[in-house]
Amino acid sequence: MACLHDHSCQEHDCSSNWSLYQHIDLSKVFALNEATPGSVKSVFKAWEDRLNTSGEHLESNEGDPELLVFIPFTSDVKIKSISIVSGAYGTSPSKMRVFINREGIDFSDAQSMQAVQEWDLVENMQGVLEYQTRYSKFQSVANITLHFPESFGGDITEIYYIGFKGEATQLKRDAVANIVYELLPNPSDHKTRAESGGGLSQIE
Repeated sequence: MACLHDHSCQEHDCSSNWSLYQHIDLSKVFALNEATPGSVKSVFKAWEDRLNTSGEHLESNEGDPELLVFIPFTSDVKIKSISIVSGAYGTSPSKMRVFINREGIDFSDAQSMQAVQEWDLVENMQGVLEYQTRYSKFQSVANITLHFPESFGGDITEIYYIGFKGEATQLKRDAVANIVYELLPNPSDHKTRAESGGGLSQIE
């Protein structure tokens, strides 16, 4: 379901609503079939910069508009909606399929697997549309894969912005791992009274 974004962003503080880009583990983001390696990272930016098309953008290889984008997060997130700002002259993606918490997906997997949700897209060069998720299915998202199987007839697919509206958990995943580690007793960390002159032997 597409929702029209038709209000003043300054009045509604849209920048904070779409701030999940700050929780994207950008160093691990990648795309399959991108014409310029690493260009996919350029489409994740602040909401207020979503219409800036002067810099680098994501483009598929010529003659093959299919794209697959893998996005991991630094903490688990809940995703309410997704926004795509795309190219003109038929180069916008016409469909989006989403997979959650699945790593290593390739085109063959994406074409054969059941998506968590999929949308028929609308050409959105003004950044006024957002695609609502089935929110109950988008809880505890550690990573998300976006599959764009085709464009609106263009030889390539062009994307300038991908945004996620939602919320992140307070603890980053590595912080949680450290807490769990600290909860596990390490005998070498526990000196006995014998070591401090108390007359007890070390725990074996």
